[in-house]
Amino acid sequence: MLKPLFALPTLLLLVSSFQQPTTTPPASVIPAEAARMVNPVKPTPESQAHIKKVYGYDCAMCHGESGNGKGDLVADMKLSLKDYTDPAALKDLTDGQIFYIIKNGKGQMPGEGDRAKPDDMWNMVIYVRSLAKK
Repeated sequence: MLKPLFALPTLLLLVSSFQQPTTTPPASVIPAEAARMVNPVKPTPESQAHIKKVYGYDCAMCHGESGNGKGDLVADMKLSLKDYTDPAALKDLTDGQIFYIIKNGKGQMPGEGDRAKPDDMWNMVIYVRSLAKK
């Protein structure tokens, strides 16, 4: 009767030793082909109104309602984010690079992956760039 009690911890230890070690992903490197991607989307008032709502739900908590990088979670997570209201903040990034970051994430920001439609992510690129024009 006691043999199963001794065998269970041994079995758990053995199984856990075969698990893949968890590592932090390497720093985000944006592939050159992503940098060359061109935004195929032409914004409409409807698409930008929709994406503004999405930004409010998914992005503003960190990036701030106005895009100033001072969302509610920034202080709690000890983050320092770009101020998208400053035209210089995105001047060195192509639309393709911004799209790539939205899709795949960067640092602690999770990517949208397959959760969002490509057209929505491209509209988000347009919206984020527009924050500096206000």
